[in-house]
Amino acid sequence: MSCSNPHLVHSKADIPRHVAIVMDGNGRWAKKRFMPRFFGHKAGVDSLVKTVLACADRGIDYLTVYAFSSENWRRPTEEVTGLMGLVLVAVAKYLTKLADKGVRIRIVGDRTQVSDKLRAAWEQAETLTRDNNRITLSVCFNYGGRWDIVQACRQAIADGVLANELDEDKLARYMALAHAPDPDLFIRTGGEVRVSNFLLWQAAYSEFVFTDCLWPDFGDAELDAALAAFARRDRRFGGVKDAATHAESLQSA
Repeated sequence: MSCSNPHLVHSKADIPRHVAIVMDGNGRWAKKRFMPRFFGHKAGVDSLVKTVLACADRGIDYLTVYAFSSENWRRPTEEVTGLMGLVLVAVAKYLTKLADKGVRIRIVGDRTQVSDKLRAAWEQAETLTRDNNRITLSVCFNYGGRWDIVQACRQAIADGVLANELDEDKLARYMALAHAPDPDLFIRTGGEVRVSNFLLWQAAYSEFVFTDCLWPDFGDAELDAALAAFARRDRRFGGVKDAATHAESLQSA
């Protein structure tokens, strides 16, 4: 997929309940404009706010975004510091607007490595929006899919769950995204075709859409194109259709 403007309209039946997005391409967006990477991240925050509201307008109940991975600490110190400051600015600038629009905010990830000031800002956002129910925005920050599985296992063990009692349903209750259903649609912008340690457990049966569009350029048109691609998918969750329909599909392939 590339950036486009299909002007698509979808029925409620075609809309995924939960969309997950890897917001990639901020740095390249800035580089194309001969600007420091920080300006790409700033433009990316603006794009995120627009996308949250666009998803809410389309009846999507949950949006989960990959804001900062556990591997992102390896980036240059100046960039990491700038990102931490940008989070604080974004909370101050957009929290009231999102709260007034019915957005519930959840922060997902390991909070032990961030500053007290940043943790306080997250707690403020979660507290202010906890009763909202139009759409739940989960921001994955200092998050990794492998970390998520390990922390879930540790919590289960700490709660006294025995090995022979542990199954998929029980472990799922300990995952960091247990407050949301598994994502139906997984979008990655920026042209890369990989999951990058994002929602490894939860995305087992997600439909994937990869787009060349850099994240700051992602808007209504690109979201609608992804939703249209999702509506065309035949979701089987590991199964197949009835034998006649399956045979017909094989003949037409």
